[in-house]
Formats: sequence, C-alpha cells, structure tokens
Amino acid sequence: MSELEQYYRVLELEPGATFEEVNQAYKDLAFVWHPDRLPKDNTRLQEKAQKKLQEINEAREQLRLLKMRYQKLHNPVSSVHKHPTQKTYQPPKPNPDLSGKDFSRANLQGKDLSGRNLSYANLSGANLSDAFMHKVNLRGANLSEANLFRANLLLADLREVNLRGANLVGADLSGADLRGANLMGARMKSGDRLLVKLIGANLAGAIMPDGKIYE
Repeated sequence: MSELEQYYRVLELEPGATFEEVNQAYKDLAFVWHPDRLPKDNTRLQEKAQKKLQEINEAREQLRLLKMRYQKLHNPVSSVHKHPTQKTYQPPKPNPDLSGKDFSRANLQGKDLSGRNLSYANLSGANLSDAFMHKVNLRGANLSEANLFRANLLLADLREVNLRGANLVGADLSGADLRGANLMGARMKSGDRLLVKLIGANLAGAIMPDGKIYE
C-alpha cells in the first residue's frame, strides 16, 4: 500500500475522494476520537485517542498539500500567444498575512486558516466552528464571543488573545501558546467536565473563565 493510499485509509475513504470529503471525514473522526468524549480514567483509550487524532491530522494535512501541488501542476497560467515583449499575466499569490484585519461577525465555519497570520485581527463574534487553524498566529487578536466549537487550534499562537465569552467547547488547543490570554467567561466545561483539549498548552498568566489567573 502506498503512503497516499494509507492517508485515505486513515480517514476511512477510498483513494480519489474529493477534498470536501476529506474535510468531512476529518471532522467526523476528530469528533469521534476526541479524548474528552472518553473515560478520563481509561489510560489505554486516552492514549489510543490521541494517537488517532495525530494520524487523522497528518492524513488531512498531507492530502491538502497534495491537492495544492496537483492544482499547480494542472492549472498553469494560460499560454495564449502574445507579442514577444508582452509578459504573461501571473495571478497574485494568496497573502497569508491577515494581521489587523476586521472579520467581526464573519462566517468562517470550516475554513482552513492553518499557518495564517491573524495577529491583532478582529474576529469578535465570528463563526469559526470546525475551522482548521493549525499553527495559526492569533497573537493579540480579538475573539470575544466567537464560536470556536470543534475548531482545531493545534500549536496555535494565542498569546494575549481576547477570548472573553467565546465558545470553546470541543476545540483542540493542544500545544497552543495561551500566555496572557483572557478567557473570562469562555465556555469550556459542561458541569465539572472540561470539554476543551489543552494537552501541552502554555497557560502561564492566562485569565481563566472564573477570573483566576493561571500560574
């Protein structure tokens, strides 16, 4: 079995599935294998869940990169005959720098924002449910009242971010840097049960939902 076929198998898909199908399979499996849905005292299941999440994250990311490479190879700039001195038009490349932009109340559900620079952007009240935000830079951004339900924020830079009143239920913040973040009133629990994945996250100096400063 090739490495590509293995990625599809991890996501329980047939080779050649569309990227929309890849995205949906990733979301479904991430929900099924989220450690917070499994017994906390079952170490074996918790470890298995974390391994599964790593596998599906890697599979989705590799298939995303493969799609980007395919598009570059099969969608070259039009080669219409032009005067020798006339330059072929090159479309501008997507700019990953969105720092300081205003996305307040924007519907970004399911969007892939991984690796983007959204530092100091205004995302207050935005819908980011199921968004893929692996390694996104949100330092100093305003995410107050934002909906981050099941958002993937693995290894994200969330230093000094404003998450007051945000919905973080089901979000994965594993390895994220939350130093100095404001989580006052953020929804992270159901009763006494924490519903946010914070494995390896740095919470030094963060203001927790109850107003206490994490030390």
